[in-house]
Amino acid sequence: MTLVAGVDSSTQSCKVVVRDLETGALVRSGRAAHPDGTEVDPATWWTALQEAIASAGGIDDVDAISIAGQQHGMVVLDSAGHIVRDALLWNDTRSARAALDLIEAVGAAEYARRVGVVPVASFTATKLRWLRDAEPANAARVAAVALPHDWLTWRLRGYGPADESPLGPDLDALTTDRSDASGTAYWGAASGAYDFELFELALGRAGRVAGTPGDGVVLPRVLGPSEPAGRTPSGVLVGPGAGDNAGAALGLGAGDGDVVVSIGTSGTVFAVTESPVTDPGGTVAGFADAGGLSLPLIATLNAARVLSSIATLLSADHDSLATLALEAEPGAGGVVLVPYFEGERTPNLPDATASIHGLTIASTRPENLARAAIEGMLCGLADGLDAVRAAGVRERRILLIGGAAQNPAVAAVAAQVFDAPIVVPSPGEYVADGGAVQAAWALTGTRPAWPLELSNEVAPDYRPIIREQYAAYAGI
Repeated sequence: MTLVAGVDSSTQSCKVVVRDLETGALVRSGRAAHPDGTEVDPATWWTALQEAIASAGGIDDVDAISIAGQQHGMVVLDSAGHIVRDALLWNDTRSARAALDLIEAVGAAEYARRVGVVPVASFTATKLRWLRDAEPANAARVAAVALPHDWLTWRLRGYGPADESPLGPDLDALTTDRSDASGTAYWGAASGAYDFELFELALGRAGRVAGTPGDGVVLPRVLGPSEPAGRTPSGVLVGPGAGDNAGAALGLGAGDGDVVVSIGTSGTVFAVTESPVTDPGGTVAGFADAGGLSLPLIATLNAARVLSSIATLLSADHDSLATLALEAEPGAGGVVLVPYFEGERTPNLPDATASIHGLTIASTRPENLARAAIEGMLCGLADGLDAVRAAGVRERRILLIGGAAQNPAVAAVAAQVFDAPIVVPSPGEYVADGGAVQAAWALTGTRPAWPLELSNEVAPDYRPIIREQYAAYAGI
């Protein structure tokens, strides 16, 4: 049996799956926790990756491995391969002002034309601009900029600070893939190239591609969908890696007509399309996918943690929250939760807070609040579906994934919020599975077509009142 491994280095944890190359069957898996926060020392990711690999039984018998990871995070290295400062994650909103400065300098429509996205606080470029403005001494030390999966791939291949790695700090060995590069706001899916003028506008210094001559800040070389990054010191082939949503699309085998709605730490709505998408308004990000196509996407900062927050408020666990929510009628008796607990990315409201509306003596009941939490979270994602539709995406079905998708109330309410057929794939680590698909593709030269198992097909039950109430308070 030939084995391949995939990794999901997410915001909350690192997951590793080991699968049979021929059938895709799961052989074993492992995980390790990541620290909380929006600013994290990347060394903790490296420790977690090693722990998760060990928890999965190691990779001594594995022929290839590939790492998918959280997008946008800013990992800055000095010339000796050391971390200059803790990484700012996708959900760190301190760079909101920097995003506005970049847009003012270039123009939203011009940004979208050149790199397929309009800067928001999540993107790497805005974090680099923040670093330039807020921490100029640290900005001056930067010799290379990587994303989380880039840096972990580099470390797994044996690179890093001289006292920590067998191959030393060769920054020119840094690699990335097109899906993650497209989330930086200085690499374009349509052009397939870095826009060095936009990079310099962000950090204030010139850049260059790893492996090319010059004195600029090193940016990882962008690999093709099946192009190996190299090998581990023990000889395991390492695939190109991917951003987390592109990894999930690979793991699901998403194709034309599939729109993925993912409910995790963040919420996302995305689809695989033949042609790049450009949205001058910036609502839809024109990312690249990990298979050579495009991945138009919207993201919300507030997703599964909305449910956790309201469950805690009601002294409930997720199961009892679901029971409460299903006791309420659609529309939650007029109670509406606008769930901008962490600010919001879509719509772009980084300083917003959550709010509850429509409370009366009669409606102030636990079941209405429980249902309003689920409805509010899903309405934000339904707005995202409308946005990708406006950009030209046409869905045949919605694939509802993430831990919250298995909650019976979430699935039932989703059928009332989304006006499209919904299927729920069986629980799985789809981002890590996408890494395993990449590993197999890099090993054999052929993309595998492993089967997708479904746990639920939700009967359509569209109730317009839910979104109508939400729109009245969300300002859309």
